[in-house]
Amino acid sequence: MSNHLSVGTGGEKIAADWLEAHGFVVMERNWRSGKREIDIIATKENRLHFIEVKTRRSTAFGMPEVQVDPAKLRSILIAAEAFLEQHPQWRRIQFDVVSIRLRGSDLSIDYFEDV
Repeated sequence: MSNHLSVGTGGEKIAADWLEAHGFVVMERNWRSGKREIDIIATKENRLHFIEVKTRRSTAFGMPEVQVDPAKLRSILIAAEAFLEQHPQWRRIQFDVVSIRLRGSDLSIDYFEDV
């Protein structure tokens, strides 16, 4: 597996663990609709969260969350619509980003709600 994929997979595991520790119930990881993917689908307090996870080992090219641009958000929205077609009971939804920075043994997590 290439290094960037292992960093991404590790970041998604860290994010899922963090979310669960903060009261979320993770329903799906890497949910796909065609070519589109939602990293994590979770619930908390009767709200469905579609969560994009971005992980970086360095901030030399900016913070991880800056990679969630309008095109990425559109892709997540289209995938979320497909999920909601299969699960129409959800009325309260939200789109969030988890940003993870790994520097050696240091770990920083930022959670951006309702992006």
